[in-house]
Amino acid sequence: MAIRMPVFAGSFYPDDARLLHSKVQQLLLDAPTINLTAELSDRPKISKAVIVPHAGYMYSGSTAATAFKSLLPQANAISRVILLGPSHRVPLLGIATPELDLGDNDFLTPLGKVPLDAAAIAEIIAIEGVVMANGAHAREHSLEVQLPFLQQVLGDFNLVPLVVGQCAPSMVAKVLDTLWGGGESLIIISSDLSHFHTYLQAQEIDRHTTGKIEALEFDLQAGEACGCYPLNGLLMLARHKGLEINTLTLCNSGDTAGNKNRVVGYGAYVLH
Repeated sequence: MAIRMPVFAGSFYPDDARLLHSKVQQLLLDAPTINLTAELSDRPKISKAVIVPHAGYMYSGSTAATAFKSLLPQANAISRVILLGPSHRVPLLGIATPELDLGDNDFLTPLGKVPLDAAAIAEIIAIEGVVMANGAHAREHSLEVQLPFLQQVLGDFNLVPLVVGQCAPSMVAKVLDTLWGGGESLIIISSDLSHFHTYLQAQEIDRHTTGKIEALEFDLQAGEACGCYPLNGLLMLARHKGLEINTLTLCNSGDTAGNKNRVVGYGAYVLH
């Protein structure tokens, strides 16, 4: 791929580096500080994965910021991010990585380059259902909008970007298990919740969906979460590994920058 340009800068988030830095910093400052401490200890829990929304920052940026802010205590330890999101514009079966070129391979934002972890991508290509396809990444916003937050919170890190189409939870779980690593590796699932219901209907649907996520149920449908395919895979693996999950915040576009007649739901969750 060499360099993937920032397609949604100027629409989903600012395209000026100074303004983008300021916007993300303000969202992080405004986000609540949620104290996740281990039982019988004052030490913070180590987060292995977060689930965050991917709308424009004016809509879901505050929700996403709550999840990213929770990572600050461990930010210096994280050097690799496995980022999964749904395919919005390209019909896709399975999981798509970017194609790798000789030399450097990067995703670019107005804040700079994010290098890809070529060795990790090469490792998972051997898994059935995983393919290299630049077309799946070219105009996919679900991954791109997370990068400025990650650049601000983590600084330097390597990226494994995965666009997930229709596939079984077990396929996603196998990929994630292969890349699991230790404290240096963070998993991010990019997903909004319900779409285009009234405010009160969305609240009811999203509370029900959140209950399923908290119970680590991995049978979510597209009407509950647009990122149901990557999300189900994470939840399956989380149950197998005995992870716990916390809901950090839940809202919809009627709470942020939209009317209440036709809203999109957003939730932030952390697994440890």
